[in-house]
Amino acid sequence: IPVDIFELGLIYDIKIFPINNVYILMTLTSPNCPSAEEIPNEVRMKTKLIAGVNDVEVEITFDPPYTQDMMSEVAKLELGFL
Repeated sequence: IPVDIFELGLIYDIKIFPINNVYILMTLTSPNCPSAEEIPNEVRMKTKLIAGVNDVEVEITFDPPYTQDMMSEVAKLELGFL
């Protein structure tokens, strides 16, 4: 997919705490996503590579359920939805 997970609308919330711990609330396109373990692990690993970040917690939620309406205009254009 030529679009990142932020543009796809998979990131619901990011919190950075005073001790540089990061909390990311995200979703997947489906509860049956074949990459359900890989994507959150990659998000965690890539976030930990940012200078100064201590700990990273990634939580998956399906509330609200993902829809294509959550995509940015850029993602919709790249994927041919506009």
